Amino acid sequence: MTLAGWIVSPFLDYGFMRRALAGACALSLGAAPLGVFLVLRRMSLMGDAMSHAILPGVAAGFLLSGLSLWAMMLGGILTGLAVALLSGLVARLTPLREDASFAAFYLISLGLGVLLVSLRGSNMDLLHVLFGTVLGLDDDALLLVTGTASVTLLAVAAIYRLLVAECLDPGFLRASGGAGGWVHMGFLVLVVVNLVAGFQVLGTLMVVGMMMLPAASARFWALSAARQIPLAAGLGLFSSVAGLLVSYHFNVPASPAIILAAGGCYLLSIVGGPRGGLLRARRLAGRA
Repeated sequence: MTLAGWIVSPFLDYGFMRRALAGACALSLGAAPLGVFLVLRRMSLMGDAMSHAILPGVAAGFLLSGLSLWAMMLGGILTGLAVALLSGLVARLTPLREDASFAAFYLISLGLGVLLVSLRGSNMDLLHVLFGTVLGLDDDALLLVTGTASVTLLAVAAIYRLLVAECLDPGFLRASGGAGGWVHMGFLVLVVVNLVAGFQVLGTLMVVGMMMLPAASARFWALSAARQIPLAAGLGLFSSVAGLLVSYHFNVPASPAIILAAGGCYLLSIVGGPRGGLLRARRLAGRA
């Protein structure tokens, strides 16, 4: 088999591979821009915390309605936003910093979510929620992921300048009468909605990988957010294709294969990236 056939034939021959590719690519396009701003705002771990925070709501939707996509989505959005609000409230009313508050709430959420799924579901149901079913996406799940990606891109384009200003100096934005608080809350809503939409694809444990790994990789290749966003999206698309091909040809689970492909891009970026990569730093040190 030629290289072109090795790459193209799985997607031409099987409908489930085309659906998986469409879902993973849509998730990449929607999540990557948000990941770039999380990296710029030094909130990378918050994305991981939020991906765990949605689990109790997803589990509650599962307990009430079974594997109903919309019930699990609504529950995930509600619990994700609740954790974000409670973490901010605790950080303002107590000496505890917001990152520590997020960590505490996401650990509570993770334990509660696993417990709720275990009360009614089987081990396979738990695996479905935690690790996703990228190779088994139905029409509703595919429409949800693609619709969420479209809305996210439009929203980011609408508030792009405010997001950049808040990354650079959130205090100045608030002092000058800018809607810093509303921008921050709107950004958190976008993060939560993308994590909830993406759990059908990669599961609640790994969906954050598609948000953060391409964004962190792009940081080594471009300085400005305007360049990092399309680069991160491109790396996400490449990781989706590569992971699905590895999954198909070597008979390994698709979700971790996609995340490991994104992780490989990140490791290569650390070594060879022109903006702070190890080889670049070594060459500069040699010249000095």
